[in-house]
Amino acid sequence: MTMNNLILQLDTSTAICSVALSENGQTLAVIDLDEPNAHAAKLTILIEEILKQTGRSMRELNAVAVSMGPGSYTGLRIGVSTAKGLCYGLDIPLIAINTLEALFLGFKDQFGLIEHEAYFPMLDARRMEVYTAVYNHEAALVRATSAEIIDADYFNELLLSYNRVHLFGSGADKFEELFSLADRVNVLTGFKDSAAFLSPLAFDKFRKKQFEDVAYFEPFYLKDFVVTTAKKKVGLL
Repeated sequence: MTMNNLILQLDTSTAICSVALSENGQTLAVIDLDEPNAHAAKLTILIEEILKQTGRSMRELNAVAVSMGPGSYTGLRIGVSTAKGLCYGLDIPLIAINTLEALFLGFKDQFGLIEHEAYFPMLDARRMEVYTAVYNHEAALVRATSAEIIDADYFNELLLSYNRVHLFGSGADKFEELFSLADRVNVLTGFKDSAAFLSPLAFDKFRKKQFEDVAYFEPFYLKDFVVTTAKKKVGLL
């Protein structure tokens, strides 16, 4: 008899507040909400709603999976804190998924991969900076997660080895104009994060019992949180 492993999935790493429910790696339902301040105000409401939609209850959950980052500092804190609270209260395991890996697999499932081409899931940071990683057509990670500043020449060296590169995710949208004339740099705009992308990764970690310590787990911020203050204008002497 096959066990039905029910996993609640949370992704608050970007502006999208997303909740999904999966069973044995298959997404049963997902809610993606794109509105200001949704993480703090709506996350628990979305969790209640998705359980209601699927006719499930909290006590049926076998684990909670959360997008661990990189991404928005505040968003990650809210998502991880909520996930940890649920796991502690329900006495179920916590699963952490790299946000960029999930974003890449979401892209792969929708569009497929092409031989000798490279794939850059991107999350928006500041100005021309993004959090990104690089995958090849075999879905292998060829460059680990890092913070990168992208300019017009950034992909020149990589294009010596690959026919084309694909940029997607919240960080890619701002490069549409920069690479509008670059035939070998494809910018797919409007491709957004979703907790549904966590389903196969979460189930795989669940089967392997790759769980986090609920008490000590922290999000993968990649960079320290920096509080900035407005600079005073200095008049000419």
